Amino acid sequence: VQLQASGGGLVQAGGSLRLSCAASGRTFSSYVMGWFRQAPGKEREFVSAISRFGVTTKYADSVKGRSTISRDNAKNTVYLQMNSLKAEDAAVYFCAAKTTAVVGQDLASFDYWGQGTQVTVSS
Repeated sequence: VQLQASGGGLVQAGGSLRLSCAASGRTFSSYVMGWFRQAPGKEREFVSAISRFGVTTKYADSVKGRSTISRDNAKNTVYLQMNSLKAEDAAVYFCAAKTTAVVGQDLASFDYWGQGTQVTVSS
């Protein structure tokens, strides 16, 4: 599967962004989807994940209550709505797909990765 993330940009602190990740290739609903982020000088970290049909979601504590992950299997797309953005949310955001059913946050368990989209938060 090929993944293409988009929707990043410059936003003021307190603002919102919706990231999108379009997938091509095998049946999209075969994959658990996730979002990760990487800030300069830091390791890539888990943000959120969603099960194959959207029943189960998981969030990092740092974004819980401010972000919502969703997916549209008919459009082969997963979304990450981020609200009340903070300076510490600034990073390159990556979408990823995994073939196993567990909705986990282990970076190593994800098989396919997109190219990333930059989120910049101004104060």
